[in-house]
Amino acid sequence: MKTVADVMQLMKDEEVAYVDVRFTDPKGKLQHVTMDVDLVDEDFFEEGFMFDGSSIAGWKSIDQSDMKLILDPNSVYIDPFYAEKTLCVHCNVVEPDTGEAYSRDPRGTATKAEAYLKASGIGDTSYYGPEAEFFLFDDVRYSVTPQKVAFQLDAEAASWNTDAEFEGGNLGHRAPHKGGYFPVNPVDEAQDIRGEMLSTMKRMGIKVDKHHHEVATCQHELGMIFGGLVEQADNIQKYKYVIHNVAHAYGKTATFMPKPMKGDNGSGMHVNMSIWKDGKPLFAGDKYADLSQEALWFIGGILKHAKSLNALTNPSTNSYKRLIPGFEAPVLRAYSARNRSGAVRIPWTESPKAKRVEARFPDPAANPYLAFAALLMAGLDGIKNKIDPGPASDKDLYDLPPEELAAIPTVCGSLREALEALEADHDYLLAGDVFTKDQLDGYMALKWEEVYAYEHTPHPVEYLMYYSC
Repeated sequence: MKTVADVMQLMKDEEVAYVDVRFTDPKGKLQHVTMDVDLVDEDFFEEGFMFDGSSIAGWKSIDQSDMKLILDPNSVYIDPFYAEKTLCVHCNVVEPDTGEAYSRDPRGTATKAEAYLKASGIGDTSYYGPEAEFFLFDDVRYSVTPQKVAFQLDAEAASWNTDAEFEGGNLGHRAPHKGGYFPVNPVDEAQDIRGEMLSTMKRMGIKVDKHHHEVATCQHELGMIFGGLVEQADNIQKYKYVIHNVAHAYGKTATFMPKPMKGDNGSGMHVNMSIWKDGKPLFAGDKYADLSQEALWFIGGILKHAKSLNALTNPSTNSYKRLIPGFEAPVLRAYSARNRSGAVRIPWTESPKAKRVEARFPDPAANPYLAFAALLMAGLDGIKNKIDPGPASDKDLYDLPPEELAAIPTVCGSLREALEALEADHDYLLAGDVFTKDQLDGYMALKWEEVYAYEHTPHPVEYLMYYSC
């Protein structure tokens, strides 16, 4: 745990010129304002920084726009991309007149979720290990105008470029369609760029473990070692920041869109979770797959609330281009040990300390603070109400007979369905005032705007199917 004094000393030792004050908006985008170092002292940490909340979508109206950022000294790191030495710090948002946490602040929600776990008596610590995938391209163009709705993307390493003409020749080494998992270079063309991404994350204080090419063409993943809820949500924000900026430095563009192209696997963000109490793993036991009864109830809560969770864990219209059968997407609300075809998996491990539950349906379009907090609240609801997840599904769920497949419930098929589910099922999120009704209403209003924009825009495939009807 860092104190403000520790931060002041770090700023002196590193000869910091600026302090970058960062926070996350409801949609999950990192925002910032940069302060001259001479303005940042211990009083600045205590008093906070005032800003205009009405300029952030989904927050304050203009007549109540004053808001305050409170800096978290535990979150500081040196920015690796700025020319001038800059210390970055993540913030919570509070009401300036009362000092109370602002109910629509995502990081504040994650903070309250951790506190709620302790107050519940179920456990005192929760750990998260998110696995966010992404794509790297060389060229991306898109247009949304009355006369043209289109996108076009390209990458020299893409599977469709086996016969493309390049200056200097086409060297031919490419991962085939859906065949990008774990090949060595030169088929894996991004070894060095991923290595720089991972080493940059490590210099920023993130505990890292691996990097590799993923299944789809141009798809990749970096690995982080587990940590606390707020800590790992902060780290996902740093993760995205690093990947976007290192890619940019290489003349490439990175995206966390769940499904940026047709016909190949999309990007997920599998979330590994565990709860501990008094220094002991709560999820280790003698039930199915060496889980405890509490872990099974936790799974029961996630499966029960999966559709309303989708609005927070899969919050884009594009998310549901990924959540379809046939692309290794976990669309079925089932759980299993080691089996990757269900919504929840129990990874194999010999150590009780590593016993965890993996939610496989979230994707990296999610606001990590809201997604992790919502998953915890759903699981805790399962434990409190002893929700039975039913029998495990150890078969290949992608290859079930139609009659068996029809008996397994699914996650949502659209953002519209997910928002309707959240409207109908959100009481579990309101427990302990972790989420608030006002916050959920504001969030859903933003997401309904996205649904309407998507549903009201003609799609190119509709011309293919209907123009000559």
